[in-house]
Amino acid sequence: MRVNLIIEPFTPLKSAKGKSPFLLTIKPASGFPGDYQMPSSRESLMRMLRQKTDLPEPVLDRFEGKLVTVVNARLLGVEIGDSVLTEIGYFID
Repeated sequence: MRVNLIIEPFTPLKSAKGKSPFLLTIKPASGFPGDYQMPSSRESLMRMLRQKTDLPEPVLDRFEGKLVTVVNARLLGVEIGDSVLTEIGYFID
């Protein structure tokens, strides 16, 4: 499924030391409803994208740089398999 990944700042009550918490929004790239939000960190998101997608490394490197410097980073039109989306809690009908 092709999705847009949108990162927003997230301030949990207690964050793990050394983590970069944010709120990850997954939206269908087609424009249909079906947004899903979850707290995440830069480390866990990038690990998932590197291990479970076939995005080119330069694209991932640019996106990771934006996670550090841009408040609302976006990665648009990413193809993520249904099994990966289900694994993170985004259910496909």
